[in-house]
Amino acid sequence: MLLARSGNTIRRAAIAARPAAGVRFFSMGVSKAEIDHFGSHVFKGTVADEYLTAVGLPSGTLNSPDWTMSPDSADKVAKAVLNWAVDNGATSFCHWFQPMASSGVRHGLSGQVQNAFFKFDSDNKAVWDLKGKDLLAGETDGSSYPNGGLRATHTAGGYLKVDPTSHIWLREDTIFIPSCFVSYYGYALDEKTPLLRSVDALNREGKRLLSTLGWDVPGLQTNIGLEQEIFLIPREFYNQRMDLQLTGRTVIGKDAPRGQEMCDHYMAPPSTTTPALACMAEIQRQCFQLGIPLRTRHREVAPNQYEFAPLFGSVTTQIDQNVIVMQIIEEVAAQFGLAALLQEKPFNNVNGSGKHNNWSVATTDGINLLNVNQVTQASGNDSMFATIMAAIVSGVDKHGDLMRAAIASPGNDFRLGACEAPPAIVSTYLGDDMTTYLEGFKNGSDAPYSPSIKDLSLGVECLGSLSVPAEDRNRTSPFPYGGHRFEFRAVGSSQNVSLVNTVLNTFTAEAFGIFADKIEGGASPKEVASEALNEHWKVIFNGDNYDEANQQMLTDRGVWRIDSGVDAICTLTSPKNVELFSKMKVLAPEECAARQTALIDHYVGTVEMEALCMIDMLNQHVIPAVKEAEGNTLSDLHAAVEKIKHGISAIHAEESEQKRGNVARHLRLETMVELRETVDQAEAETPASLWTLPTYRDLLFMDMTHGGQASGHGYFE
Repeated sequence: MLLARSGNTIRRAAIAARPAAGVRFFSMGVSKAEIDHFGSHVFKGTVADEYLTAVGLPSGTLNSPDWTMSPDSADKVAKAVLNWAVDNGATSFCHWFQPMASSGVRHGLSGQVQNAFFKFDSDNKAVWDLKGKDLLAGETDGSSYPNGGLRATHTAGGYLKVDPTSHIWLREDTIFIPSCFVSYYGYALDEKTPLLRSVDALNREGKRLLSTLGWDVPGLQTNIGLEQEIFLIPREFYNQRMDLQLTGRTVIGKDAPRGQEMCDHYMAPPSTTTPALACMAEIQRQCFQLGIPLRTRHREVAPNQYEFAPLFGSVTTQIDQNVIVMQIIEEVAAQFGLAALLQEKPFNNVNGSGKHNNWSVATTDGINLLNVNQVTQASGNDSMFATIMAAIVSGVDKHGDLMRAAIASPGNDFRLGACEAPPAIVSTYLGDDMTTYLEGFKNGSDAPYSPSIKDLSLGVECLGSLSVPAEDRNRTSPFPYGGHRFEFRAVGSSQNVSLVNTVLNTFTAEAFGIFADKIEGGASPKEVASEALNEHWKVIFNGDNYDEANQQMLTDRGVWRIDSGVDAICTLTSPKNVELFSKMKVLAPEECAARQTALIDHYVGTVEMEALCMIDMLNQHVIPAVKEAEGNTLSDLHAAVEKIKHGISAIHAEESEQKRGNVARHLRLETMVELRETVDQAEAETPASLWTLPTYRDLLFMDMTHGGQASGHGYFE
């Protein structure tokens, strides 16, 4: 009884400590001077050139990786970086890398060891020192990161190599050197190394295909734009929820009387009576300093849910920047009395959070291969676009299992298949115009693709007609074509999207290579593309992916459907996929196996943390409150604790990697979901004065509750 009373006292104190009604949170926003200094804390462009020319290097030295191959150039770049860093108040540097299996657990999703770039001489005077060798490479312990068995305590070496495709940046007193992380034998221990290999593969095979079609290009790269969804909740209540603190989601909690059923939150004006808008403006300000074009901010569908979105950029830069953004979001939120939740499904029965991965392929001189007008004009080949699309469609159909594996983050267990998140059936939406065009192409038509535009009348005399695309948005498709790009909508908000883009790049590279081989062997390009479209046409679906009849129809067609995230992860070691990654020189068989092990361990570990949180919350909060209220669910709650303990023991008893993962999945998605109903019913029947945990009403409705003062017993009585 004492525990229940003291817990409720803490909860009341949090309510009382909120700002009084009418308090306004002013956002300083971003000044013009700060906009004019966009990217001042990233070593690129004019910022870098000023320092590079001062040490005898030409402007644009960093535009090519050649400087990393010359010890003399590397020393000069290091000197320029040091001078820039010291001028901006930095005293330390680190190689910044991205370990595997970090989503939802590792702050910042990165690894680093910060070292001072000064030492003291015999007179105790600081001597500033950063050499080329310090910039180019580093060494650390590889066994203490998730590595899937590639490293052990007695074989622990891990090695870092600067990534010249991404830019050095500065935050606080430290410069960060984007790096790759590999083992003593060169196996990838990180997210970035396979990504860079996949970029090489796509460039290699794509240039070869385009050359067979009569178009020689300087190079190919993938560009992406990432939409980052989050929740912002009052930190005082976050601090009282063990499940949110340790796992990022609520494992128990009764729905509030109000949710998102009125569609009232989406794109509503951010309120100045809560800290959310000021927090988001500060996040943008810090990102602008780092050259991150975080252009868009708005409310999302669920209460207390928001989104940021940047401009498009190269895949390596955008992923690095997104990882940085996620760290800044969490840290700035705390400074404003908020907690940022990046997990995919923090709350039951409202929308989860995604990170829509908008993906395209372009030449290095700026021609977007998914833009029909640009491609046709640049290549002079009317069938070029259809050939490229046919290759991508074939890759989606052939390797939909890998696409599913790439999004098998623990949080997506609860998110996929509803509330604007697509199901786990990997089809692609092309729209009627594109589908009709490709159908005609494979059947022999030479008619060009001309996406139609329709004029929409608003029925108001003073308003002219509105030109809109003929194709609607299909938000139920996992991989819709959106005009000039594909949008991988199923990606989870907490993810590092390197594996996602590694998969897209790799199967596209393979498809380009297969097409090139056949054309070089004497087949006509149209014959090759048409054959691929006929073989893989089943993966194209423009309808409602939420409709169960459609889901069954797609399943019967043979479109990839893997409901279990665990089973999806285990396709990384299927013979088909090991061959794909090996052939494209992206992952060795040992690396495929290690990545699978690391991801299964990550999933199982996440489930175990959630289960242990549920046990503690039942024992420390729910059962004491129900006991004091003399509720009638006590025996059920005690039984629930034992059932969860039994489930954890069953996980530990299973030796098979895949079976262990699926035992954990059963505990999470069946046992704990069923037991949650009992707990949430207990919350509904327990007087608010005895309930010690912050409720969904506390957590989700900052607009309505933030700034309101509790008087007497407050509004929870």
